[in-house]
Amino acid sequence: MTPKQRMLNAYRGVPSDRLPVAPELWYYYPARLLGVDMIEFERRVPFHQALKKAFRHFNCEGWGVAFAGPPNDRVSGESSERRVDADTLEVRQVTHTPHGDLTSAQRYHREEPSWSVERPIKDLKRDLPAWELAALGGEPEAMDVSGLIRAWNEVGESYLLEAWLGVPFFDYLAGAMQGGLEQGIYTFLEPEMAPKLVELQARYTEYLVRMARTICDKTPLESLCIGCSWSCNSLIGPDLWRRWDKPVIRAVAGEIHRHGKLLHIHFHGKCLETVADFAEIGVDCVCPFERPPGGDIVGLEGLKAVERLLAGRTTMNGNVHTVETLIRGTPDDVRREVREIREAFRGNPRVIIGTGDQVGRETPEENLRAMIEAGR
Repeated sequence: MTPKQRMLNAYRGVPSDRLPVAPELWYYYPARLLGVDMIEFERRVPFHQALKKAFRHFNCEGWGVAFAGPPNDRVSGESSERRVDADTLEVRQVTHTPHGDLTSAQRYHREEPSWSVERPIKDLKRDLPAWELAALGGEPEAMDVSGLIRAWNEVGESYLLEAWLGVPFFDYLAGAMQGGLEQGIYTFLEPEMAPKLVELQARYTEYLVRMARTICDKTPLESLCIGCSWSCNSLIGPDLWRRWDKPVIRAVAGEIHRHGKLLHIHFHGKCLETVADFAEIGVDCVCPFERPPGGDIVGLEGLKAVERLLAGRTTMNGNVHTVETLIRGTPDDVRREVREIREAFRGNPRVIIGTGDQVGRETPEENLRAMIEAGR
């Protein structure tokens, strides 16, 4: 079987010739293998091709995403660049809309993935109309999906390439607000904001459903992905997640499943309180089910609890510890955690042996190879 077939079978709950082993090789390791710094990697290297090289290097399974977005002729913009220092590049963006201009800035560093230093919404009352138009004013049905199809063909059977849909509702709004997570929490807990948030949530849900429908109708990609920045129990808690993000994910899952396609959710940090929700929604795969201190899935018993709560309806991708085990541990430490995953899901095909988020650049290659060999 091919790596892609093993991943798809796991998403569908179908047994394969062996369990898929899919370390999350996102930015650090592909850039290391290509011999490029992070600025060049993020701005110049086709992401899907970098992942293909990394997964082939380790001869393992994996997943990645490709991006597309709808045209929006009601906004325009320009960007400028400046060097902060020898290692850091800042890119500033000005977006022009009929409701006013939005400004933002992103910094790129030779050693680290980029981060926001200025977000477009400074004053919610003033800037939200412009942000809504900029972020949701395009027509998903007019989206050019040729890039997705080309990437899917270039990846072939080497790993599972998914279409990136975006982020949950909390991240959509808070991610655009100056102050980020903290300002987002204040906003979502403000009673006077509730009517506007309900209205915006409905619009965002409709937008993502239309995006999903277009991708499902016009591309051969088998799976779609919703990521997260702060939309998780560790940061916003299960109550805010259930009120604002779960209904959006449920609607998108329904549309994707109507087309016979699959949905993958990335959910950082603690997750035990919402594992049953994943199964209830019918999400096909969730990752990364982290171990402490970042997550709350502790050892064999924790994994057995996850297996019970997922109820055979959702696939777990995880949960080898990326720091304590893969970076700081030994090959024997890695093999021990892989054995726990295999034991907890014995006889259950809905498991992918993965990592508790992205593999760090400091990870010894022998530890990654131990994980892959033990998984097999």
